[in-house]
Amino acid sequence: MTLTVVAAVVERGGRFLVTRRQPGVHLEGYWEFPGGKCEPAEAHDRCLRRELSEELGVDARVGDRLLETSHDYPDRTVTLHFYRCEIDQEPQPLLKQEIKWATRGELGSLEFPPADAELIRILQEG
Repeated sequence: MTLTVVAAVVERGGRFLVTRRQPGVHLEGYWEFPGGKCEPAEAHDRCLRRELSEELGVDARVGDRLLETSHDYPDRTVTLHFYRCEIDQEPQPLLKQEIKWATRGELGSLEFPPADAELIRILQEG
């Protein structure tokens, strides 16, 4: 099974918006960049705006793609597309998830899914 996932890289004041995956989901407890699975034939920008609205109650402006990467987990393959995004509102934890604005330095100390490793490296290098 291959899933297409989009994620938002939101930077504000030198900090990046990350959320923590909830109990009972794949990779629970890991930190991630907010986003989610695309529906069949759903455009990436539309999916990302939908996911950020549902999860965080924000309207997003989707910018350039920073990275496309794939990762094979034991039960699925994930193709991840990371996009720069801007939001004006303060994100709200609509799914009761933990939210954090992490500095570049903090990114390396948080536990992210293996598929995010290349993005973390890119962001830490600035």
